[in-house]
Amino acid sequence: MGTIQMSNPATGEVIGQLHEKTEVEVHEAMRHARNAFPAWRQTPLTERIEYIKQLRIYLVQHAEEIADKIVADTGKTRVEALMTEVYASVEFLKYYEKEAPSILKTRKVRTPLALFGHRSEVQYRPMGAVAVISPWNYPLQLSLVPVVSALLAGNTVLLKPSEVTPLTGVLMEEALASSGLPRHVVQVIHGGKSVGQHLIESLPDKIFFTGSVATGKKIMAHAAEHLIPVSMELGGKDPMIVFADADLNRAINGALWGGLTNAGQTCISVERLYVQFEIYGAVATRLREQAEELQFYNGHEGDIGSMTDPRQVEIVEEQIRDAVEKGATILCGGKRTEPGSLYFEPTVIVDVDDTMKIATEETFGPVIVMMPFHTEEQAIQLANHSTYGLSASVWTKDLNKAHRISNQLECGSVGINNVIVPFANPHMPFGGVKHSGIGRYHGPEGLYAFCHTTSVMVNKGTKKRELHWYPYTKEAENAIRSLIRSMYGDRFRLSKTELKNIWKQFRRQE
Repeated sequence: MGTIQMSNPATGEVIGQLHEKTEVEVHEAMRHARNAFPAWRQTPLTERIEYIKQLRIYLVQHAEEIADKIVADTGKTRVEALMTEVYASVEFLKYYEKEAPSILKTRKVRTPLALFGHRSEVQYRPMGAVAVISPWNYPLQLSLVPVVSALLAGNTVLLKPSEVTPLTGVLMEEALASSGLPRHVVQVIHGGKSVGQHLIESLPDKIFFTGSVATGKKIMAHAAEHLIPVSMELGGKDPMIVFADADLNRAINGALWGGLTNAGQTCISVERLYVQFEIYGAVATRLREQAEELQFYNGHEGDIGSMTDPRQVEIVEEQIRDAVEKGATILCGGKRTEPGSLYFEPTVIVDVDDTMKIATEETFGPVIVMMPFHTEEQAIQLANHSTYGLSASVWTKDLNKAHRISNQLECGSVGINNVIVPFANPHMPFGGVKHSGIGRYHGPEGLYAFCHTTSVMVNKGTKKRELHWYPYTKEAENAIRSLIRSMYGDRFRLSKTELKNIWKQFRRQE
């Protein structure tokens, strides 16, 4: 039986220990989830929404306490904990409380003439026991949103939060319990990689994973053996394209925040800053100056928190070392504030090319990498020259140009004269292309991601046969031929005789 140590990454203070689930306990939890599913799927949506409402109220009433725990667990600033974790979570919960009934209701669709007498509809049915495996960079929001989406769709859920931020896993367990949800409808499974592996091996009916590309590939490979549907929200190397006609004050402030917020540990942070050649030098100078003015968070105030995972700091250091060895120049930052610390200086790097890891691999740290471009075509080519495709942004006062360029970018979302914000709109689907992921969540897609879409056609059953049933007759053949010509030909009109024949064939079914 293993334990997980809970500690504050900013201070090194040990907060406590947490029991890690065993393989037997994980499989037992899955059995409980499957047993709880039939009753939960039959629970009216209005009642499921009421549970989510109680969860939202709990989060609001305990916002300060929750923010304190997230700060202690992740090292991020209090503003970030309140805005990107608590606020974002309750915003999405409120959206789904309001919109779930219209999103999940049975949808009537049209029925073709040849199937006259039928009623057609599309239903959204829950999938079963769902596994949600969430990351450590936004441990509350990136757990609760998919969990709530799955619950509202009628699924039971097993949530495995990241072992890097176990304290947030505990507070989520407390918050979910406060809503009064029935026993075993949602269970929090604490543990590391082995626990995640046990969870996948328990064969959930759907897997929703947020994390690295490498881990996502392993999960997908195992899921493929059992044809388990997956949604993957993976890494990013997001480009920000700044043209010479952009509002430079806004663009520089946007790049600074977009690249450094949450100590750069954001999947849609600015990891590649492409600046038009005419303004490249001026932007680099101002970006360096403003980055050097940022203050580290001291537990009460400040702009930049600590990084969360020591292993990620080492990745950032290794990428910077590789870049410098290959000719890159560090304008500012580039190192920890002191040996062993998880506080990493805001960093701006220039003279970068695609031979460097820092230009092609996800950095996930407080580093802004600048590269110049000359033309629109070059900017598009540079932005798309990546195995990733999560998000991007275009900065220009010419909105026609912005739309023209954004339409050619290979990514899941685009911000025009802004960064990161498409993710924050609950009405819009979110996800990536290429190695950045598979599937979408948020918006209506966020509920459909946890549903089987089922087509249903209803017939009253009062007719003896259908037009296309046995026995096949010459009259039926002629009627079908006439239907094809009249409905799908080029301005073809039926004669009165043909219309009578078609009507006669339909009447024969009665």
